Amino acid sequence: MSVYSLPDLPYDYAALEPHINGQILELHHDKHHAAYVKGANDTLDQLAEAREKGNFGTLVGLEKTLAFNVSGHLLHTLYWQNMSPDGGGRPDGDLAEAITEHFSSFEAFHGQLTAATTGVQGSGWGVLVYEPTARKLLVEQVYDHHGNVAQGSLPLLAFDAWEHAYYLQYRNVRPDFVKAMWEVVNWPDVAARYAAVAT
Repeated sequence: MSVYSLPDLPYDYAALEPHINGQILELHHDKHHAAYVKGANDTLDQLAEAREKGNFGTLVGLEKTLAFNVSGHLLHTLYWQNMSPDGGGRPDGDLAEAITEHFSSFEAFHGQLTAATTGVQGSGWGVLVYEPTARKLLVEQVYDHHGNVAQGSLPLLAFDAWEHAYYLQYRNVRPDFVKAMWEVVNWPDVAARYAAVAT
């Protein structure tokens, strides 16, 4: 049976400083993200055991646990790739045009994603997604890892609003962390994701 695995970071721990310090990246990737990978794999084993024993009474809780861990793994995998030591600025090309079309301007999009990320109650994410039914870019405010999300939406850019993403450096001032996130956005990565789903 295939299992989930922790991807390597595409840069070293200190590469995003001063915006995100190396200690945060090391803990975030090696401990938190690794825990979601382990949680997903452990839950797959538990589901297989439940099926084998015909013990379907545990499935509801296990399916919820699987969704939590798999979504945490997938969002973090996207998150690492969405950042770059050479990031920041603005997108160009088709992605820039789509942002203007769907949000009226880059500034409006910037404001909406910032507000969505900053305003998450508790733990979660602000995410730019492509919604394929309407062929539209949307901003979603994701609770935990999978709540409050339109089915079928495809994440393109994720800002982590869990405290483990920023607390060691920014303490309880999430808006400062979100401001720093804009300085490391890997727009070529986001643009490639958009091109792959919007054609």
